[in-house]
Amino acid sequence: MNAILNSDLASVEIRPLGAEMISFIRKDTGIEYIWRGDAAFWTGRSPVLFPIVGSVYGGKMRTEGGEYELKNHGFARNREFRLVESDDSRAVFHLSADEETLAIYPYRFALTLTYTLEGSSLRIQYRVDNDDDKPIYFQLGTHPAFNCPINGEGAFEDYELEFNREETLERFFVTSGNIQIPNKSEIVLEQGTVLPLTRAQFEEGAMIFRDVKSDRVTLRSSQSKHQVSVASENFPYLGIWQPKDAPFICIEPWHGLADADQFDGELKDKELAVKLAPGEYFEAALVIEVS
Repeated sequence: MNAILNSDLASVEIRPLGAEMISFIRKDTGIEYIWRGDAAFWTGRSPVLFPIVGSVYGGKMRTEGGEYELKNHGFARNREFRLVESDDSRAVFHLSADEETLAIYPYRFALTLTYTLEGSSLRIQYRVDNDDDKPIYFQLGTHPAFNCPINGEGAFEDYELEFNREETLERFFVTSGNIQIPNKSEIVLEQGTVLPLTRAQFEEGAMIFRDVKSDRVTLRSSQSKHQVSVASENFPYLGIWQPKDAPFICIEPWHGLADADQFDGELKDKELAVKLAPGEYFEAALVIEVS
């Protein structure tokens, strides 16, 4: 059963498959901000990336003395979460290890997503618990897709991303299979706060930024009075992506990054991999505000 959250200003819908937000509407305008998941471009809407971000080199993840097949962005987005709590303003979804996950990720974990809606602001809290008797390792990422142009106002290239701190953004590249390309980067913003968007920026895939100083990014345009703000906690990397000519853009704070080409390390060696001792937990959050 989908969870539906309501406030005086907005409504949000989340489905158990992937604990994925599939709608975020402002009630006063009727504007839908979340991509509808059309297979012509991309079926996702706002998946959670766990236990990896991006792809593993050669399709095999190595850990605990074995090799395991993991697909792009991990398995959580394709698993049914259990809705353990729901009311008008809050919904809690839970996923834990079972025989199927242990066959591809040999750790006992609990992944909990808590959605809380207040006014036009939605907080998504991510928590990973180590339920094993040994340390576990993982990466965690977000992938919300926002309609752009917003409400069809203006063209895509009228839009820009505003960062709340001055940034020098060095873009890193990945292959079409979502593997890092070593020694390839470019500066796309130097000592500024505004990154104008163009279709050409995505001809070589996602724009990926390490160690972003800002904790809030806003999608906006001079052609629209509406905007989306994405604030993050404990997600130091950022991915910005859209398929060719798609009418949406993904703003993706991450704690992790795909394997580099020829990577031969283990899960614990992956970039920004989190290690949790038995009984420990890890938390991160997004706050999405629409206006």
